[in-house]
This record gives sequence, structure tokens and C-alpha cells, in this order.
Amino acid sequence: MAMAEHKEDKAAMAKTNQDTPLMAKQAKPLAQPQWTWRLKLTGFGTTLATALPGGYCVGVVNSPAVHMRAWCLACMKSQHGLDLSAGALELLWSSVVSIYLVGGALGSLMGASIANKCGRRGAFYINGLLLALGVVCFSSCRALESVPLLLLGRLLTGLATGLTIAFLTLYHTELTALPQRSSIAPLCGMGLTAGVVVAQIFSLQSIFGGEQHWHIALSFYGVFMLLGFAPFRLYPESPKWLFIVKARKLQAAQSLQLLRGYAADSEALNAELQALEQEASVKSKPSSFMQLLRNPKLHLPLILVCAYLGGQQLSGINAIFYYSVSIFRQAGLSAQAAEWANLGAGSVNLAVSLLGPMLMARVNRRPLMLVSCGFCALFLFLFAMLLHFIDSCSWFALGCIACIFLYIFFFQLGLGPLPFFIGAELFELSPRPAAMSLGSVVYWLCNLLIGMAFPALQQAWGALVFLPFSINCVLLFLLTQRYLPETRGCEPADVAPLVAAGFKSKRS
Repeated sequence: MAMAEHKEDKAAMAKTNQDTPLMAKQAKPLAQPQWTWRLKLTGFGTTLATALPGGYCVGVVNSPAVHMRAWCLACMKSQHGLDLSAGALELLWSSVVSIYLVGGALGSLMGASIANKCGRRGAFYINGLLLALGVVCFSSCRALESVPLLLLGRLLTGLATGLTIAFLTLYHTELTALPQRSSIAPLCGMGLTAGVVVAQIFSLQSIFGGEQHWHIALSFYGVFMLLGFAPFRLYPESPKWLFIVKARKLQAAQSLQLLRGYAADSEALNAELQALEQEASVKSKPSSFMQLLRNPKLHLPLILVCAYLGGQQLSGINAIFYYSVSIFRQAGLSAQAAEWANLGAGSVNLAVSLLGPMLMARVNRRPLMLVSCGFCALFLFLFAMLLHFIDSCSWFALGCIACIFLYIFFFQLGLGPLPFFIGAELFELSPRPAAMSLGSVVYWLCNLLIGMAFPALQQAWGALVFLPFSINCVLLFLLTQRYLPETRGCEPADVAPLVAAGFKSKRS
């Protein structure tokens, strides 16, 4: 009797399970996305291959500049019969430095169309071709005594770096699930920062920065590029681009499996595919620049992206590194010690940037940006005042050094990493590439402005030239306080309504 009742109970339970499969599935928790080796390899490999060379090309010309200028003067005389005056040589050298920035702006303009037409992985491949051509130009220009080849190399690497800033964070963001996004989004900024420090090391006079080897210093980034491109075939395409832009749903599902560690029949995979299906049903084709500018709902997020990327350059970080060697000299350091102290400042910049993924995963964007802007404004102001009155007191020189290091520390908490990926969190898929490209153009134009105007303003204003940088940080603080919504842990679709009303938007 008991056995019969037990069998009836089991049969009833089995029938209930068959009748309510949906309830059973809902009760079972979805598998969480994993940090697969493929995702980690793609994130760090693409950063090593593109962002690090971009930062490298920014910092590599500083130390060997005296030898490169002498070489340019000798080449123009031997190859073209031109005996350049001091002013003409200064103009030529300014062209060597600034053509990289012009290339960056042009690369940013092309970034949106390349990322949309060729895919994020395709943009990465094109970036590699540009960098490889730059290596060829740099490694052969000295042997061929060709200044135009040097200029072409700088232009090509500028194009590549502009493309990197326009597409790399976009690619990383679309590869990751929402819980992983904060950890991988800062990689582009970290790579650029690391590249500057690596360039400072390899362009030291005792390594490759001397008279006979500066061309090796310029082209040495090719080693890191090769390391990053070696596993290119293992890097998956963006699932969002495949599914929404190209409607390649099967390939998108395969890409998600590789990136998340999902089984082919897992409910977590099906849930992500359904979310992409829903997103695709309401998304139009990728926006052009004009469509972006004409849409009033996108004006505020576009202003935020442009203000942060441009404001990062106008916050004085490049000027600080430009001026730090002379400050260390005024503090009593020898020329060699000042060079090493400058490398130390770059190392602090890199060390703090390495905290970026951990901070972005655990701390909200708004407080990080507010703290960063506020303290950067304070230490820039103190730096300007101490430098202006440096001869009044013996310890003011040491105070200037302290301000430099403290400014760098707080810069990398928010102003350094956040501008590179905030656009990916404010914009949905359709307008995202165009918005990040426009922001990148502003970044390069402000970089060019600093490079061209800072020496003249420094000569006219002296130490007070750092006060506008401090004011810029105050303005970014106020913009953040009033208009930036919190984006950590939020999908762009949830953030977009918070900024859709323009300057009447209510932050959250």
C-alpha cells in the first residue's frame, strides 16, 4: 500500500514537472558570465598591440629630440641644399611633433565609419597595418636620410592612435557582460599611459635615445605590436556588431560562447541573444555625424564626452610632463637625476592607472571624477603659485615636486581613465561610434592646441600658465556635479533617458 502511494506521488511530481517546465526554468538561476581566457587575451592583447604603441609614440621624441633636430638640419642641407635658420629648424621640428596630432584627429574622424563597415576586429587589423608601416618609415628614415619619411611615419602612427581611441574602448565594452565592463573599460587609457612610460625608458640616452640609435627608439614599439597581433586569429568579433549591425546571429552566438564560457544550449546564452534581439528590434542603422548632431536627445551626452576628452588634455597633464624636468632641475637635481625623476613621475602615472580596473569595478564614476577634478584643480593652483614664487623660499621647489606627484596621482583616479570609456556607457549602439569619434577629434585638437600654444604662453605668462589648467578642472568638476548621471552597472539604454532632456536633464 505504502509502495503504491509512493509510486503515485512520484508520478504526480513527474507530471507536475512536465506540465510546468517554464516555472522550473525560472527557478533555476542563470549561469554567470565567466572571465574566459579568450576574453582576457583579447582585452590585453588588443591593448598591447594598439594603445601601448599610441602612448609610446607620444613620449618617444622628447629625450632624443636634440639628436633628431641635428639630423634634420644635416639632412636638409645634404639632400636639398638648404641651410635652415634657427626659426626654420624650429618650424620643421614643430611639424615633426604636431603631424602626429593631425594624424590623430584624422584617424578619429575615420574611426566611426571603419568600425561600422569593417567591424571592431577589422578596425583593429587596419590599425595594425598603419602601425607596421610606421615601423618601416622610422627604421629606414635615418639610413635613407629622409626627413619626409620621418614625417610620414609620424602621420601614420597618429592615424593609428586616433583610430585606437575611437574604436578600442567600443570594442572592449561590446565584448564584455555588464558585470565585467568596469574592469575592462579602462584598458585603453592604461595602455596609452603605459606606452608613454615605456617610451621614456627606451628613449633614455643610455639605451636607444643616443645619436646613433634614436631611429631604433622610434620604431621599437613594433615589438609590442607583434606580441599583441600574434594571437589575432583568436580575437572574436563584437557580438553586438555581428548581431545588430550585420544580422549574423549564429556568429554572434558563437562569439558569446567563446567570451562568456556558455554552453551552446545554456539559458544564459539564450537570454543574452534575446536581449540582443530586443535591442536590434528598436535600433536603427549606425548614426552619421550629422544625425548625431541633429538629434537634441544626444546633445548633452555628446557634450559630456567631448568635454571630458578635450578637458583631459586641457587639464595640463602633457604640460606637466613637458615642464617637470626643468622643475626638478630648479629643485637642485642634476640633468641626469632630473631625467630619472621625470621617469619616476611617469611611473607613478602608470602605477596609479593600473588601479583603474579595480577602482572602476568598485567605485561609482561620479565620485571618482569629482575627487579627481577637485584635487587636480587644487594642486595645479598650488603648483602655479609655488613655481611663481620659487625664489622666495628654499622649500618651494620641493613643494612644486610634491604638487606634480600629487596631481598625477589624482589625475589617474578619474580624469585619466574615465574620458576614454564614458561615451560607451552614455550612448546606445547606434550613435556610439560617431559620438566616440567626435570626442576623439576634440581630444586631438586640444592636444594640438596645447602642443602649439603652451611654449608661447609659458614664455609670456611664466608659471601662471598653469592657472587656466586649474580653471579647466574646476569647470569639469561643475559639469560632473550637475549633469553626469551615474553609469556604473547600468546599460546604456537605462542611462540614455537620464540625459535626453539636454541641460534640463536630472542626474541620477
